[in-house]
Amino acid sequence: MAHAYVPGLRVTELTTLRRERLLPLKGDVVVELGQVVRAEDVVAQTELPGPVKTVNVVNLLGIDPSQVDDFMLKKTGDSFKAGEVIAQNRPLLGLRLFQSRVVAEFDGTVDNVSKVTGQVILRHPPRRVQIQAYIDGKIAEVRPQEGAIVETTGSFIQGIFGIGQETFGELAVAVDGPTDVLDAEHVKAEYINKIIVGGRLFTARAFDRAKQVGVKAVIVGGFHDKNLKDILGYDLGVAITGAEELGLTLVMTEGFGEIAMAEKTFTLLKKREGMRASISGATQIRAGVIRPEVIVPVPETAGVARERRGHENVGTELGDPVRCIREPYFGRLARVKRLIPELQVVDSGTKVRVLEVEFPDGAAAVVPRANVEMIEE
Repeated sequence: MAHAYVPGLRVTELTTLRRERLLPLKGDVVVELGQVVRAEDVVAQTELPGPVKTVNVVNLLGIDPSQVDDFMLKKTGDSFKAGEVIAQNRPLLGLRLFQSRVVAEFDGTVDNVSKVTGQVILRHPPRRVQIQAYIDGKIAEVRPQEGAIVETTGSFIQGIFGIGQETFGELAVAVDGPTDVLDAEHVKAEYINKIIVGGRLFTARAFDRAKQVGVKAVIVGGFHDKNLKDILGYDLGVAITGAEELGLTLVMTEGFGEIAMAEKTFTLLKKREGMRASISGATQIRAGVIRPEVIVPVPETAGVARERRGHENVGTELGDPVRCIREPYFGRLARVKRLIPELQVVDSGTKVRVLEVEFPDGAAAVVPRANVEMIEE
């Protein structure tokens, strides 16, 4: 039987996952191989150099650049406090009233003093960076001075689009079913610090209410792109997301607009209600695809079948579920109706491999294979 090889969007009840937790530059790893960690535990830490500010000391003191060292009260490498005098000239005629001084505006250190330009570079204090485990699990690998790899066994759900940073919290289902709208009245005060699950739509009013309550994250089928633009204040385009500091992480499992969450996804999240989950909104649609994700660590038991999935792509066959990830069908669920082996010419004039899909309403369409992704069942 013919196969169509397309990328997959995973919704898995139990699998083994590994996540790299690496520092932006070399530092200290504070965990050991095999150590059990929780999502909030720090696995590695370092210090990033603070920003610098250039001060034109020779102009402020009215001296020659070659003399700057003689008038500096703080030398290269010395620390200082905000309000402290770091350089001054000699009083004119012995009168301090006519003495010029350079006063530090912040705490920091003297980074460099130039006798050529007479300028002094002051550096802000270093910023401590701590990398958390992100998921509950154990340390599977330690990389000295760089970080560690955390491994866990649990449920794994990939979304189609998301915004917001990594976070973690207890799962709470806020609606009755995958076709329900998650509106403001569904967001209760008891959801503070929790990750809540909605149905086909998360409204703008509910977004505001969730931030007010202190909800950490929301998992929902769809969200209107206009509301997303209003919240961010700009169009996302094709840039990578995940760095937004919104105070709330959002993961859409299906797409933009009112799209019911897939029954399998909602059922799995409902089954995991009350458990701790980790979530990331980081998304990159194009090269180097990154998907938003939800990870719910679960102890492996005999009652739950582990996903028996190799790393190879076994292909998509007739009847397999897929999701369209490009316009004009973005976010729509369908099943493979026909595999077309011949290359087809698309609107851009390019010849590409295509397949025919059938939507739940019975309508069919021929789409490029690159424009769909497999939903693994």
